[in-house]
Amino acid sequence: MIVPILSLLFWLGLEGYVFFSLRAVYGSPDRRGRTWKVLRTLAWSGFLITVATIVYFIITGRPVQANLYGNVLLGLSFTFLITKFVLACVLLVEDLFRGSHWAYRHAAKGLRSTPAGPISLASRRNFLTRMGLIIAALPFSTFLYGITKGKYAFHVHRIKLAFPDLPPAFDGLRIVQLSDVHSGSFDDADAVRSGLELVAEQQADLLLFTGDMVNDFAEEVVPYKAMFEALKPPMGKFSILGNHDYGDYPGWESEQAKADNFAALHQHHADMGFDLLKNRHVRLTRGEDSLVLAGVENWGKPPFPQHGDLDAALAGTTPNDFVVLMSHDPTHWDAHVLPGAKQVHLTLSGHTHGAQMGVEIPGVRWSPSSFVYPRWAGLYQEGRRFLYVNRGFGFIGFPGRVGIWPEVTVLELVRGESV
Repeated sequence: MIVPILSLLFWLGLEGYVFFSLRAVYGSPDRRGRTWKVLRTLAWSGFLITVATIVYFIITGRPVQANLYGNVLLGLSFTFLITKFVLACVLLVEDLFRGSHWAYRHAAKGLRSTPAGPISLASRRNFLTRMGLIIAALPFSTFLYGITKGKYAFHVHRIKLAFPDLPPAFDGLRIVQLSDVHSGSFDDADAVRSGLELVAEQQADLLLFTGDMVNDFAEEVVPYKAMFEALKPPMGKFSILGNHDYGDYPGWESEQAKADNFAALHQHHADMGFDLLKNRHVRLTRGEDSLVLAGVENWGKPPFPQHGDLDAALAGTTPNDFVVLMSHDPTHWDAHVLPGAKQVHLTLSGHTHGAQMGVEIPGVRWSPSSFVYPRWAGLYQEGRRFLYVNRGFGFIGFPGRVGIWPEVTVLELVRGESV
């Protein structure tokens, strides 16, 4: 209970601080013009949108967005919150300077060397307020793009990996990886279809899905089943479960209802043509060569479930096998795969979404996800062993993407020492 209360107080404090700071600069009786009217409208709009978002989710009882209305409200309220936070940080710097200046002058009143005459700080405050508004316009515009266009701005990431012990018949194997669909968050079926058509265009041999098909409920994927079913790579489609697929987050009327939901999700995977790997493996063959594809159930650090059993998934394999492992949470790689499963050459994960926001440009690569996950997106290597963390196909929580775009991964495996 204490966390919601503190969050509410923080939000109200932020709203009040920004509003009255702007009014002090632009809202005086002799300066009330168009600028103040625009800023006042934006400030109140952000406040009312956030109130509407809170009321909407209290009424619907859904912990995450599930339709267009929820997406729009949550996205706009988050956009205004980030914008006001950035602006508040700039304004706070000036107010701290003003406060320290006032304290110095007050303490110096009794001294002989009292500074002569008052010093006006109005011009500097006006300048910093204008600079704060310019700076705050950047997150406002980028987040607005992220919730309207960015969440469906699918990017293809192409990775070529060389292995000296790759079975010869699998030289040039093309794998498409998808992860974190979160179908319950989608609000544009045509955009989803365009993303899956992009998958088909890659003409991969194999399609691997690394968990979180839904947010909570099996029914969420039903509108998109035909789209996934239409994907027919020649070597098949395989999937695993992510933490959201177990239905652990909503309140169920009974354990049987939860179990029925879980069973329905299994059936949906089958209907879409996915072979769901739950702590087991399959052996793919080409000619006289074989490659092991293994999948574990979700294994993550608490509070995430730890249903994954790597030993069971690899039972029957040998140290000489070439193994590709699907494991939803990348923390599993460091905790169990690297220390004890030497035959696993490549692990494919997702889960982090790259926090759905961040910066990935030449020379700069950062996301808030890096505070929690040392391996949060892209390719990682330890010796001859690789981990690839997919940034996710869908979205959850914040209904958008800013800088970390939805991903379709194409991995090409080649035989050799290097690429």
